[in-house]
Amino acid sequence: MRPVAWLSPLLYGAVLLAGGYAGLTGLGETRFGWFVGGLVALVVLDLAEPRLGGPVAFLVARAALVVLVAGADGSGMARVLLLLLPFGAYFAFGRAVAVVLGLGCAGLVVVSFSVTAPGWTHDVERVSDLLMFAVGLVLTLAMAAVAVEEQRGRARLAELSAAAERNRLARDIHDGLGHHLTAVSVLLEKASAFRDRDPSVADKALDEARESARRALADVRRSVRALREPFRLSAALTELTKGLKVEVECAGDEDGYDPAVLLAVYRAAQEGITNALRHADADTVSVKVHCGRSGAELVVADDGRGFSAADEGFGLSGMRERVAAVGGAVDVRSAPGAGTRLTVRIPR
Repeated sequence: MRPVAWLSPLLYGAVLLAGGYAGLTGLGETRFGWFVGGLVALVVLDLAEPRLGGPVAFLVARAALVVLVAGADGSGMARVLLLLLPFGAYFAFGRAVAVVLGLGCAGLVVVSFSVTAPGWTHDVERVSDLLMFAVGLVLTLAMAAVAVEEQRGRARLAELSAAAERNRLARDIHDGLGHHLTAVSVLLEKASAFRDRDPSVADKALDEARESARRALADVRRSVRALREPFRLSAALTELTKGLKVEVECAGDEDGYDPAVLLAVYRAAQEGITNALRHADADTVSVKVHCGRSGAELVVADDGRGFSAADEGFGLSGMRERVAAVGGAVDVRSAPGAGTRLTVRIPR
């Protein structure tokens, strides 16, 4: 299918008006039956080509119809339809075939002038028509070349988008599922080590491992839903904190935000909540998100035991990388015994 869909109807309309005017006013002899029938057949051919395929057969059929219309046209305008032949051939067969076919069309115009108007080389109007046809041929081939490059650019963009989506999914698995499974592994090892020495500690570790496994399963389901339907940050945060002593406040309008930005905010909130509840032994955790006109801001605050800058782990490092990938920044303020305040800002 040719991407410049408007070109053929535009030329058909111009030829119909010119040929009809010439025939009705007596400026030229237009045989309306063959003329209109040929144009209608060309329209039908254009509509059928994308469904049926067969570029060679359609090229031959189009060439025959163009010659028919040109022979029945009293205005001489129909020769412009010859430009559609190299234009279509450019997409189906490539530049070389299109150029050869274009030269053949120019030669056909020269032959028609020689047959219908001997001595046409001394007729300024005929020479001008040939030069205009040549200019139109060059412009048509240039338009086809640009359209082909645009198609290739879109294909490359689609490949890059697919690669970016694969990388995003890999990061999601690493940051989400991988985080939970690591916690499950550590907790199970703890339960095994304390099974004989302190059964209560072992039981608590098993309970926490079950909870981590439940969250891992919920995270996988959330990722699958995200592939099927648009990601909603507020709904995801509500689901994430269900059953936890975490206050969530969402303000602003997240519509119009890039899903990658919203997902980065969600992953940052997930990491902040996990650190506050699992590592900082916080009693209160608050999550505030504001999606404004200029950007999104996330604040996760807790009253836990805090930590020094030297104790920053891989989770926060991964969060910084994820947020930086979408043009944002992370600010962590904490001190031993003073709680933690995580702020993430990402421009819209």
